[in-house]
Amino acid sequence: MKTFIPSVQENSRSWFVLDADGAVLGRLASKAAKMLMGKHKPTYTPFLDTGDHIVVVNADKVRLTGSKETQKVYRTHSGYPGGLKQAPAFKVRAERPVRMVELAIAGMLPKTKLGKQMYRKLKVYAGPKHPHAAQGPQPLEAA
Repeated sequence: MKTFIPSVQENSRSWFVLDADGAVLGRLASKAAKMLMGKHKPTYTPFLDTGDHIVVVNADKVRLTGSKETQKVYRTHSGYPGGLKQAPAFKVRAERPVRMVELAIAGMLPKTKLGKQMYRKLKVYAGPKHPHAAQGPQPLEAA
């Protein structure tokens, strides 16, 4: 018996909308990462990108549990000596709320070329509107 390997041509990609309003950040990110990788499909293959497109709306209303709002720190480094920049979660939410959701989801994807390809299928918007209505995205419950 031969092992079934899906081809790129027969892989159908759907579009889904996740509403982040009141959703816990980690649970939303794990649901989105699972859909981007294609783990919800019976044709999932670890070395192929079989996932769907995900549109996340209301990213500014995502919820952090416990005291993460003040204690969670986002770090970036320029690569130069002394180039470390740190910002608490409440500051990142005020300046770039989309970045919080993007970083959470990207952290749950593979750290390979394939993971970058999966990340490109993610669209995150701070408000309730998105320009992807023509693709006919289906609403998805954010666990």
